[in-house]
Amino acid sequence: MTVLIITKSDDNESIEFVTDAIKERGGVVFRLDTDRFPTEVKLAAHYSKDSEQLVMASEQGELDLRQVSAIWHRRLNIGGRIPPEMDRQVRSGAIGESRATVLGMLASLKVFRMDEHEKIQRARNKQLQLQVAREVGLNTPRTLITNDPQAVKDFAKTCENGLITKMLSSFAIYEEGQEKVVFTNRVAPEHLEELEGLRLCPMTFQEMVPKALELRVTIVGNWTFAASIDSQSSERASLDWRRDGVGLLRNWERYELPGEVEQRLMRLMDYFGLNYGAIDIIVAPDGSHIFLEVNPVGEFFWLERCPGLPISRSIADVLLGRGYRRV
Repeated sequence: MTVLIITKSDDNESIEFVTDAIKERGGVVFRLDTDRFPTEVKLAAHYSKDSEQLVMASEQGELDLRQVSAIWHRRLNIGGRIPPEMDRQVRSGAIGESRATVLGMLASLKVFRMDEHEKIQRARNKQLQLQVAREVGLNTPRTLITNDPQAVKDFAKTCENGLITKMLSSFAIYEEGQEKVVFTNRVAPEHLEELEGLRLCPMTFQEMVPKALELRVTIVGNWTFAASIDSQSSERASLDWRRDGVGLLRNWERYELPGEVEQRLMRLMDYFGLNYGAIDIIVAPDGSHIFLEVNPVGEFFWLERCPGLPISRSIADVLLGRGYRRV
């Protein structure tokens, strides 16, 4: 079996983990670094009355895409190496055409995908996630998504433990070439008088949920892998464990997820039709589990090393048809 991995050239070691696992099982792996198209990778689709040819050529060699049996969608950066000094409109058009070419060709392949691009995009909608999570019986924090300052002030009055704010989408701000990720932050009383910026950019506000532990639950097919971190052991990580992610790297431990929570998460995955999802959960001091979000292409590489969860092997098994698939 031949697996095509859709990624980008600066992706992390997850690609190697899964590639090795596929090869150990007798599979063949080709990698499409989407940032190298169209500048380095070549795609050619030939259609005639009674024949069809789909060919990809890269430094790995030439691949007849009709031989692909499964696709792993990881990362997209189509046109990432098109020269930035090009005219802005011309570059934008080139990236748009390149994107349509890659996604169109992939859509034409009648193979299993982990997961389909359209399903990934739909599952990324946080508002829909919270709605579905509640419908399947998961606890969720009270949440307000708005550009209305007065709505925030009114909402804050209902949150006895305080308020935090974060963005719906993951992004970074660059200062002098340095990437600065936008993390979760606490809303102090004085911040409620400084909400003018909402008229330019809406934000997400949530009640502050006390934390005993934070979980990263990774679901692959019908396998569940849960790990916990005591984020309150680090002052920097108390609001967002990613602030001290490197410092806490070896502190992750395997966690036994309650059966009813696992079943509800599976129902969430069934709803979105996802074969892979990285789920963030808070365990409150009273033992309740609070669902925050599911990332349909979330990271997992550090959990392979500590606490040693076999996520890559499970991904390989699903891609090769050896594990449960949501189709």
